[in-house]
Amino acid sequence: MSILTETAQLGLRNLRRKMLRSILTALGIIFGVAAVIIMVAIGEGSTRQALAQIEQLGARNIIIRSQKPPESANQNSGSQSQSRMNKYGLTRTDLEVIRANFPDAESIVPLKEVGGQVLRNERRRTSQAFGVVAEFAEVANLRVARGRYLTTRDMDDAALVCVIGAELVNQFFPMEDPLGQTIRIDAKVFHVVGVLAPVGLAGGAGSSLVGRDLNFDMHIPMSTAQQVFGDSIFRRTSGSFQFSEVQISEIYMSVPTRDRVALDAERLRRVLNVRHPGMTDTTMIVPLELLATAQKTRRTANIVLTLVAAVSLLVGGIGIMNIMLASVTERTREIGIRRAIGATRDHILLQFLVETGVLSIIGGLIGVMVGIGVALVLDKGIKVLTRLPLVSGFLPADSGMPTSVTLWSVLLAFAVAVITGLVFGIYPARRASMQDPIVALRHD
Repeated sequence: MSILTETAQLGLRNLRRKMLRSILTALGIIFGVAAVIIMVAIGEGSTRQALAQIEQLGARNIIIRSQKPPESANQNSGSQSQSRMNKYGLTRTDLEVIRANFPDAESIVPLKEVGGQVLRNERRRTSQAFGVVAEFAEVANLRVARGRYLTTRDMDDAALVCVIGAELVNQFFPMEDPLGQTIRIDAKVFHVVGVLAPVGLAGGAGSSLVGRDLNFDMHIPMSTAQQVFGDSIFRRTSGSFQFSEVQISEIYMSVPTRDRVALDAERLRRVLNVRHPGMTDTTMIVPLELLATAQKTRRTANIVLTLVAAVSLLVGGIGIMNIMLASVTERTREIGIRRAIGATRDHILLQFLVETGVLSIIGGLIGVMVGIGVALVLDKGIKVLTRLPLVSGFLPADSGMPTSVTLWSVLLAFAVAVITGLVFGIYPARRASMQDPIVALRHD
């Protein structure tokens, strides 16, 4: 057996002999590695969720929407008896101008907001009903979970039919099949012919982009919206009311390729600026631009989170150095005996480096397992907590923390843990190897 192998085995036996101290020494590395993996997983999970929500708006879509200009909002807020009609937003002429300027667009579809309230029996909520065309579901990446979507025949007949979102089903039809049932927009009765699949934009970044929870949307034929409701919208909320006239609420334009999105978006801004100077009553959402911004933010956030969590690794490395320095002092006589019987300084250095290396590797592996385990159960664990009586009052029922474990964070955390342990172990090992054997033998 070579002297190097014997020295390595001696270092491992020393760790086994003082198992509790070895475990406590490795805790800093374990927690540091786990913290890096968990922090990156939380950041990656949240960012991927936001990216998925943005992508659901359609990477090739450009969304233009009507918005109440600041002066209209101020006029409405002054008096409860305000009854002047506010006209703003996109018009049918705008739609024709956009179609004329973008003849190669894959599709250009309008939405028209209608009604003040959606009602069924004693249940009611502020309307999120829209007149749409049959192509809208494909353009907006909507899926029908049950029944069917609106058809061109519905448009031609101005049919009193509707397709409702998943949350409207939960609110208005909690214990029954909504298909074939009726629901009202103000005084008009509509038959439910389809139910949309849940949309991931229900909360977070996606919901803030579109300004509403799409799962509460209700779609009716555009022809019905124009014939039955016209352009006027009357809404009463909290003792006040809003009376406005909007011809078109939103326009979805789908361009042929992703490469064309930025160019067409800029052209569209110029067209709108001509017809709506300053675009005070219109706004534009370009999901692809938001996607690029979100990806850049994701990279920055991952770097910041990793650096913050890496502080734990630094603390763990300092802990290893402190324990090893104490071990050098404690084993001074042992070092002297080994030097006296022929061990070189390199052998002593190797023995202590083996100990710190093993502590770092084992601590890193345990930290990887702990980090991955916590990251995988974190989202489900929080959802379970929200159902506990003592916690449910503090956390919303839909609370969660999506996580996504990445290979690079695992490899980086483990590599940094091992390197940190070795770097901080070099000084104690070198100090041990530099001991004078005569002085070391006299040490009590």
